[in-house]
Amino acid sequence: MDFQKAILKVRKFYYDRKRLPSYRELARLLNYKSVNAAWRIAQKMISEDILDKDTQGRLIPKKLNHQLKVLGTIEAGFPTLAEQELIDTISLDQYLLTQPEQNYMLRVTGLSMIEAGIAPNDLVIVEKDKDPKNGDIVVAQVDGNWTMKYFQKRGGEVILIPANKDYPPIRAQEEMRIGGVVVSVVKKYY
Repeated sequence: MDFQKAILKVRKFYYDRKRLPSYRELARLLNYKSVNAAWRIAQKMISEDILDKDTQGRLIPKKLNHQLKVLGTIEAGFPTLAEQELIDTISLDQYLLTQPEQNYMLRVTGLSMIEAGIAPNDLVIVEKDKDPKNGDIVVAQVDGNWTMKYFQKRGGEVILIPANKDYPPIRAQEEMRIGGVVVSVVKKYY
């Protein structure tokens, strides 16, 4: 089978099932008689940076998603002449994800981060196990409840600061656990 067709089939499998196939499923998907042939094509996709393996040896996406053309820049201030030229291509995974195996998404509810540009129904991409720095937006469990706020460490105390003047800062009464640092926001306009 043609390598590009194999990539398209794997991509479709991934989009349909939200996971990559096992080597046995890959052999069936590509009409190979042996799992070894599927393993070889997977190795080629890994060497081309299309796929990768997680710590358990399972296939995970690396650059499996469509790449979009970057055609130039656009001024968000005063109007200027826009020139359209192909500058580059980039996959949204490359742009939005910092550590794909460490990233997860959450849908936003509430208005406490509205002044940071994060609104209800936006999706935030979070990197777990990342050490937060002052000013990072974090996902945290505070006294048993989850929230998303700016991280601020003052001395030995961690304070979570909202991006909305109508909400108070949060201090843990009993315990606080950081679930990750927000690395991207996905906003969809309908």
